[in-house]
Amino acid sequence: MVNRPGTLYREAALADGRSPDLRRGVSVLTENGRITWIRDCADEGPVPEGTEVVDAGGTTIIPGLVDGHSHLTLPGGSHWIDRAFDATETLLDVAEANAELQLRSGVRWARDVGSPRRSVDGDPERGLALTVRDRWRGRRDRPYVRAAGTWIATPKALPAGLPVEAADADDLLARVHGQLDDGADFVKLYLDGPDPETAPWTAAEVARVAEAVHQRGAKVTAHASRLSGARVAADAGIDSVEHGFELDPDVAATMARNNVTVVTTLTVMRSWLTFGSTTTIDRFADAGPIRERLERALDSVRIARAAGVTIVGGTDFGGGSARANMLPWEFESLVDAGLEPWEALASVTWRGGELLGEPDAGVIREGGPADFSLVHGNPLGDPTALWRVWRVAQ
Repeated sequence: MVNRPGTLYREAALADGRSPDLRRGVSVLTENGRITWIRDCADEGPVPEGTEVVDAGGTTIIPGLVDGHSHLTLPGGSHWIDRAFDATETLLDVAEANAELQLRSGVRWARDVGSPRRSVDGDPERGLALTVRDRWRGRRDRPYVRAAGTWIATPKALPAGLPVEAADADDLLARVHGQLDDGADFVKLYLDGPDPETAPWTAAEVARVAEAVHQRGAKVTAHASRLSGARVAADAGIDSVEHGFELDPDVAATMARNNVTVVTTLTVMRSWLTFGSTTTIDRFADAGPIRERLERALDSVRIARAAGVTIVGGTDFGGGSARANMLPWEFESLVDAGLEPWEALASVTWRGGELLGEPDAGVIREGGPADFSLVHGNPLGDPTALWRVWRVAQ
């Protein structure tokens, strides 16, 4: 390895998502992509010759952000569903553009929860985000990625050609194994069905999937924007629920008891408010006033927090109208939903890392990777501060 001059970030504040208070007057030395030490300014000691010294006064160092719910190969916007059927090379270019947006906004980890199935360079067809993950592996100029393959759904739950469809419980299990054989890091089920009151699979059927996935050393999550799907996911004891817009106290209590994380996507709900009507989203989301659905989703977060459910934040960029640089919006939204700012910061940093099974994701520690950014302001007092990224450590 070639040793390169290090960088000293001097006299910043530090918010690590574990304390409600800022640590002030902090200096951080990085060398060769790692954090050498974190010290009070008065205790810096000698600085290695050639070190770049960055005057970080007035900024706060925060861990590299973890977007817990993203779709790297999709651009978002008002026609996000149509874009999933764009040409393969177009979607690969979209992923590169999304990577740039994420990095500039301080996102270092992306959890991709579904991508269109495509063949690249003659390889067998699989979720396109798996190809993106493999192309970016080892590159510090791209987010670290953990990816599901594609959505596994019942027929007609999603537009034809987008998910892998499973006709019954045995077919579901076979499809799940197929995703893992493709190289998926985890499996994504789709638990919203044509009947809002009934999930497409039973808790027993989903528990069978969870057992099989866990035996293979992977995790399983489920899209469950409705209460019916969230109940099945909670009873089945899968690893996480995506969206969770309609949780109630009973389901939240079951989630907490079974260690089921909720991955919130309030950002995408808020992005829908700009449409002015539900016409654009009726193909995908339930009809109904978006403002009312947003208030219900905020209530769900409050219910989850009160029950002790682990909360991870995500944007759903690409899988809805939100974009790849909007995780600060989720941070703000979680604060609006009643989380303390430090708790919300945890949800978009190290708690996302725990869900991914990545101990360094969203964590600042001596000896760990230099994956952090500097923002202007105090995010523990001003939730808009995460929008003001000044510098991203590389």
